[in-house]
Amino acid sequence: MEMSEKVVLLVEDNDDDRELTLRSFQKNGIANKVIVARNGVEALDYLFCKGAYAGRKIDETPALILLDLKLPKLNGLEVLREIRSNPYTKRTPVVILTSSNEEKDKIATYELGAKGYQLEGTDNQERYNLRSDSDSSGLVSKVFVGSHLTSAAVRVTV
Repeated sequence: MEMSEKVVLLVEDNDDDRELTLRSFQKNGIANKVIVARNGVEALDYLFCKGAYAGRKIDETPALILLDLKLPKLNGLEVLREIRSNPYTKRTPVVILTSSNEEKDKIATYELGAKGYQLEGTDNQERYNLRSDSDSSGLVSKVFVGSHLTSAAVRVTV
C-alpha cells in the first residue's frame, strides 16, 4: 500500500460532528484519505472486508480509527472489542470521540486499548483542534486530537 493510500477511519453517526472533523483535517492539511462509517456495523464491515467492502484487502488496515461510542446498530465499545480481538486490527490506534462523560466508558475504552478519549461538549473547539506533524506531502506522522496525542503513525513507511 502506498503511503498516500493510508486511511483514517472516522466512525461517527452525527452529521455535524462528522463534518467538523473532516473540516479540521482539511484545515490542518492532513492529506490522508478519510473513510466514514456512520454506524458500528458499517465500521466493522469496512475493517473486516464484508458487505460493500468485500473487495478490500483485510491487511490494509487504517492508520488510525476515530470512534464515537454512541452509535446505532452496534455501539462503539462493541466495535472496539471487535477491533482488539482481530489479529489484523488489534494494534490499530483508536481515539474515542464522544459525548459520554461516564467514568465507566472512559475506563472501558482504555482497558480495551484506546489511545485517547476526547469528550465532545458544548464547546467543540478543543475537540476539533487537530494538529499534526507532517512532511511536505501533507501525510501526518502524529495526530493531536484536542489535548491527546495518538501514538499512531498515520504516515506509514512502506
